[in-house]
Formats: sequence, C-alpha cells, structure tokens
Amino acid sequence: MTASLFIAQLLNGLQYGIMLFLLAAGLTLVFGIMSFVNLAHGSLYMLGAYAAAVVGVQTGSFALGVLAAVATGVIVGMALEWVAVSRLYRRDHLDHVLATFGLVLFFNEMVRMIWGAQPMFVSLPESLSGTVELFGFSYPTYRFLIIGVGLLVAAGSQWLIHKTRVGMLIRAGSVNPQMVGALGVNIRLLNAMLFALGAGLAALAGAMAGPILSVQSGMGEPVLITTLVVIVIGGIGSVHGALYAGIIVGLVDTLGRTFLPLLMREFADREVAQAAGPALASMLIYLLMAAILAWKPQGLFPAHKGK
Repeated sequence: MTASLFIAQLLNGLQYGIMLFLLAAGLTLVFGIMSFVNLAHGSLYMLGAYAAAVVGVQTGSFALGVLAAVATGVIVGMALEWVAVSRLYRRDHLDHVLATFGLVLFFNEMVRMIWGAQPMFVSLPESLSGTVELFGFSYPTYRFLIIGVGLLVAAGSQWLIHKTRVGMLIRAGSVNPQMVGALGVNIRLLNAMLFALGAGLAALAGAMAGPILSVQSGMGEPVLITTLVVIVIGGIGSVHGALYAGIIVGLVDTLGRTFLPLLMREFADREVAQAAGPALASMLIYLLMAAILAWKPQGLFPAHKGK
C-alpha cells in the first residue's frame, strides 16, 4: 500500500461522503422537520440525473444541464407535494412509505418508457475532465468540484435554517405549526417550499453523479439506502449532522472496500480473503450504524427542534 493510494482513497471517500450529504440534506429536512418519510427521494435524484444528461447533450453545456436538473427537481417536488404529499401529512408513516414506494415504481417505469432501459453516459467539458497534481499524483478535477459544491450547499443550508426569517418560520413550524399558522403564516406554502428545496437538492446530487455513474432507471434506490444510514447516524433533522455523517460513511465505505480485502490477505488464506473481504467491507457502514445507535440512539448530532 502506497501513500498516494491511501490519499487518493481518502479523497474518493470525501467526495462520496459529500455526494451522500447532497442527498441526505434534503431528505433529513423533510423527514426531521415535516416528519414525512419520502422513499421517492431517490427518484428525484434519478430525474435530476436524466434532466442534466438530456439538457447537457442538447445544449453542449454542463452548467445548463445542472441548472435544468435543479429546476426539474424543484418543479416535480412542488407538483408531488401539491398532488400527493400534502394529503399524507396527517397520516401515519406506513401510509407515507406505501404512497412514496408507489411513486418510485411510477417514476422508474416512466423513465423506461421515455428513455429506454439502456444507461446513458454523460461526458464532461474539457475544463472539468482534466486532473490536478496533488502530493505527487493526479486527481480528477471534477471530483474536487463535487466536494466544493457540497460544502457550498452545506454552508447555504445552515445560513437558510439559522440566519433567515424563512428558516426561523421553518424551525417554529416544526415545533408548533398551529401557533405559526395562527400568526398568519401559510404553513402549507412553507411545507411546499421545504419539500421543493429537498427535491432540488436531490436533483442536484443526481446531476453531479451523472458523469461518474451511468444514468439509468432505478439508480436512486441503492443510494437511498445508504442515504438513510447517513441520516440515522447524523441525527434525524440535523443538516450539519448529515454532513459529518456523510463524510464518515463515505470514508468508512471507500477505505473499507479498498483496504479490508488487502488486510485480510495478511491473516487468512488468499481465496478466503477474496471471498470474505468484499462481503465484510460492504457491511461496514451497517455495523458502524449499529455501534453508533447502541452508544447514541438519537445519532451523533441530533437536531434540537426550534434551535
């Protein structure tokens, strides 16, 4: 194991963790503040990836593709909130799960009907397809861009929630929506804005992931499971908790998949290590979640409503 390999995997883990945060930030706001379980969050991630891919190909501009993805996420999010989600707020979480799971199936089939089952591949502009020399090795410029975008979103989310009047109303509405409504605030509009913000962040994550992964139907479900792990570890409703937990999960998952099989070869038979190493590495984040919940059942950075 060389130092350059270790540093490269650290950066890969950081980039993966930031990507998870982009997904987890919107979902933890909706789940923690509105108490709504949205399994269709991964579908919004998928729609963002498709919007970025299609607009990027048609216009030749990656930036326009990202803007189109965010706009698509916000518009679809507002439409979903108005048509279905707003009617489920007072229902229990099982109804949330069943309804949003139905939306997952709908969006997956819709994407297959429009763009087919074959994956789409997104190419980067020349300005982002290069590498940066760092500590004697080259690292992709685009992955640094993902890290930068994620940190900007984290700073912007903290500013919105804690430094603006809208954030104050969101925090107050999460504690006592009846009182906030009695003061003349349109709670339904506030909830719609929050849901649309979460949808826009999910679409942004999909747009940023498109050039790294293949864009295809169903791409949102696997990453949604990991995102839920991030939210549970960080603390439900905590944006800064989602950031820290995303980085922790990204590093543990990336370093585990890279180095755990290599370490096992030092202490076990080669064939056993090759079979058991990747399997054990894929379980690391769930073992981490179990250990953290045994220590702190509310997560590492639980949100305090109203604060």
